[in-house]
Amino acid sequence: MARIRKSMEEKDKGFTLIELLVVMIIIGILAAIAIPVFLNQRKKAEDTAAKADVSTLGKEIATYFVDWDGTTQVTAGENGNKWQVNGTDIGNRSKNVRFGGLTNAADDQTWCVYVTDAKGDKAVTGYKYSAEGGLEEGTC
Repeated sequence: MARIRKSMEEKDKGFTLIELLVVMIIIGILAAIAIPVFLNQRKKAEDTAAKADVSTLGKEIATYFVDWDGTTQVTAGENGNKWQVNGTDIGNRSKNVRFGGLTNAADDQTWCVYVTDAKGDKAVTGYKYSAEGGLEEGTC
């Protein structure tokens, strides 16, 4: 009995090389699955920021046209970290979102504003907010 106990104590000194390699392979497989999913989520977050920013601009322009007297043309753009409509700050600009343009700014029925985000999935097309269609993917 003592000989069996002594034999068991001597064998139980740590993990074998095979056991360690199996654990490392499992961790590697999990990392290979998780990293691309994580990177895709970052792009989706950038797109969401662009949507939120163009929606803020579009809703402010729509509000301007509610009280519009038909004499002035609306202006929109970015000033540092702020969005502006007619020279008034209307909200914070997301980090990578850039003003793309405003078309038909003198027409309350066909105006359109758009933004782009170079780090999002829709970096080329961007997002627009228009009097005719509301929030959509694309440019004016």
